[in-house]
Amino acid sequence: MVVPSFTIGVLGQAVFDLGFVDATLVIIFFNLLSVLTVCFFSTFGAAFGLRQMVLSRFYFGWWGVKLIALFNVLACIGWASANIIVGAQLINAVNNDVPGFAGILIIAFCTLVIVFFGYRVVHAYEHWSWIPTFIVFLILLGTFAKSGDFVNLPMGSGKEELGKVLSYGSTVFGFGTGYTAFAADYTVYQPSKRSPRKIFLATWLGILPTLLFTELLGAYVVTATALNGGNNIYQEGYKQSGIGGLLAAALFPHLGAFGKFCLIILALSVVANNCPNIYSVSLTLMVMGRWTRHIPRFVWTVIATAAYIAIAIPGYSNFEAVLENFMNFIGYWLAIYEGVALTEHFVFRRSFAAYNVEDYDNRDKLPPGIAAVLAFFCGVVGMVTGMSQSWWVGPIALRAGSAPFGGDLGFELGFAFSSASYCLFRTIELRVFKR
Repeated sequence: MVVPSFTIGVLGQAVFDLGFVDATLVIIFFNLLSVLTVCFFSTFGAAFGLRQMVLSRFYFGWWGVKLIALFNVLACIGWASANIIVGAQLINAVNNDVPGFAGILIIAFCTLVIVFFGYRVVHAYEHWSWIPTFIVFLILLGTFAKSGDFVNLPMGSGKEELGKVLSYGSTVFGFGTGYTAFAADYTVYQPSKRSPRKIFLATWLGILPTLLFTELLGAYVVTATALNGGNNIYQEGYKQSGIGGLLAAALFPHLGAFGKFCLIILALSVVANNCPNIYSVSLTLMVMGRWTRHIPRFVWTVIATAAYIAIAIPGYSNFEAVLENFMNFIGYWLAIYEGVALTEHFVFRRSFAAYNVEDYDNRDKLPPGIAAVLAFFCGVVGMVTGMSQSWWVGPIALRAGSAPFGGDLGFELGFAFSSASYCLFRTIELRVFKR
C-alpha cells in the first residue's frame, strides 16, 4: 500500500501507451502470477527459521549462492533507488523549492532510522504505516471520481498491442515478484508448526489486494493526461514533477492545503517500501563470505543507504526509464532464480521433509551448486533471446510484437530455460556427487 505501486499502474499508459481496459487486465493477471512465489517461499521461513539467501544454499550450494546474493544486493539497492525517486517527486510537487536530491535525502534518512534498529521496529512500522496511506488513496479515488476527468482510453489490437501487453506485463511481474528473494526473511519468527497454507494465504491476502488496488488506481488516474489532446493540468503536472505532479493535479484543485498534506503522507509511504529492501541487504551479505559476518549489520545498512542515494540522485530526471528497466531486471533474474528453486523443490525434493535443516551451514552436505549455476546461465540465454529493451531486442522478443521493440518475453523464457536445464543438470549432479 505504497505510492511506488501506484506508479506501476501509471506506467501502463505513460510508457507503454495502453488503454485503460488492457492495462487493467495486465495488472490483474500478471500480479496473480507474480505473487505466488513470494507466498510460497514465505512458508519456508516459518518451517526452517532460515533467511531466504541461506535457504537458497539448498538450491545453489555453498558457493553458488554467492552469485545469487550479489544479484539480490543489486536488486535491493536498485529497487530502493527507484522507489525513493517517486517520494522525492511528491515532495517537489508540494514545494517546488525542495529539489529532488533533498527529497531523496529526507526519505533515505527516515528509512535508515527505522531499519537501523532491526526486525522488531521494521515489523512494527510496517504493521501500521499502510493505514494513513490507504486513507489518502481512498481520498484520491473519491476526489478523482467526482472530478469526472477519467478518459476511457481505447484498447489496441494486433501485433503491436501484443508487444505492449507483454512488455508492460514484464514490468508488473517484476514489481510483484520482487519480494521473492527475501520472502522467508520476514516469517522466520512465525511458529515452526504453523500451517504453511495459513502463511501462504496470509501473505497472499497482504500482497495481492494491495497491489491490485494501488496499481489499478494509478491506471485510472493517469487516463486524465489524455484530456483535451494532452493539454491539461494532469499532463503538465506529470511533465514537471512526474508522479508527484500528476497526484498534485488530482488533489490540489479540490483539496487545497489538505491535498499537500496528503502528498506528504504518500511521499513517506516510500519508507515502508524501502525498509525491507535495505534491511534485507545486511542479511544477504551474511552469505557472501565469513568476513562479511564480522562487520556489524548496521554498517552494511548505512553503506546500502549511501549506495542507493548515489544512484537515485542522478536518476531523478529519468525516472520512468529507470523504473521500467529496473523492474524488468528484477523480473528477469528472479524468474531464473525461481526456475531453479521451484524445480529443485517440486521435482527433486517434493516436500519439506526432504530438507535437513541442520545442513544449512555444512558445505559438504549441501548440493555442489554446479547444476544450479549452469541452469542460471541457461536462463540468462533464454532471457537475452526474449528481452526487449531500448539497447537490446532479442530475436524471439522481436517476433512477439511489432518492430522495433517487439514484446518482452524475458522473464518467461528465463524461467523456462533455467527450469528445463536444471532438470538435466541436477540429475547428473545427483548421480555424480550423491548430494
